[in-house]
Amino acid sequence: MKELYLQYKALLFKIAYQLTGSAADAEDIVQDVFVKAYDIDPESIAEPKAYLCKMATNRSLDLLKSARKQRERYVGPWLPEPIITEETDALDAVIHHDLLSYAMLVLLERLTPSERAVFVLREALGFDYSDIAKLIEKSEVNCRKLLSRARDKMGISEAEPVHAQPAGEEWVRRFVLELAEGNVKEVLSLLAEEVVLLSDGGGKVSAAIHPIKTRENVSRFLFGLVQKGPLADGSVKAELRILNGQTGLVLRSDKGIEGVTLFHVVQGGALHLYIVRNPDKLKLLKLYTGGSS
Repeated sequence: MKELYLQYKALLFKIAYQLTGSAADAEDIVQDVFVKAYDIDPESIAEPKAYLCKMATNRSLDLLKSARKQRERYVGPWLPEPIITEETDALDAVIHHDLLSYAMLVLLERLTPSERAVFVLREALGFDYSDIAKLIEKSEVNCRKLLSRARDKMGISEAEPVHAQPAGEEWVRRFVLELAEGNVKEVLSLLAEEVVLLSDGGGKVSAAIHPIKTRENVSRFLFGLVQKGPLADGSVKAELRILNGQTGLVLRSDKGIEGVTLFHVVQGGALHLYIVRNPDKLKLLKLYTGGSS
């Protein structure tokens, strides 16, 4: 079983993380799967990969179904838990490849559990329809319909690739510089016309309860943070890190990590800004950034 763990733990983590949107839950699911599989003779399992993937998928879907009810009562926008994926990071070896962009993870919240499972298994991890059908116990025809429906809900055409273009380091550096120097016109030029800022505090820390829309409102909100908040007096500093395979910002004070910001940039303009401040979603980051959360 140890060999199977080393061989498949990364795959199971990717399945569980992208199905639940939670790295903490994904780690628990991987552990649960192997604890339950420990007493089984590996030689009695005809297809270990399929067997373990099915266990992880079912466990994830069960958790996702219960979590969705909790998210209906969530204070403010619910955002996925961000993860560090830097080259030097230990977690990188586990999840660097076959990971949907953060923007895609957010879009997955529009889907039913079955639609989400088919989308992740097919579009992120490249499973064949026949394998997906076995994992979620539906027909291949039904899986194809679920994928088509999922794409419709996410606003992705059949011919469009699912991996959204994340913000590059150069864009993020420029955006931070223009904000810091108070260049309103330049900041506005880096925001898309339909920009939306989502802030997830989970009701535990200060955050915008409702999405902030329009370039002017988003710009005003950001300058307020930079010029009047803890960033202004230097008690919180921003550092560039690779999060979910793209350049993002980690906001850190002497107390630890205060928040994380990720960007979804289209044609040079930020279409979405995601600010995660819920302390529960920052806990795992301390394990991989060398600081406390």
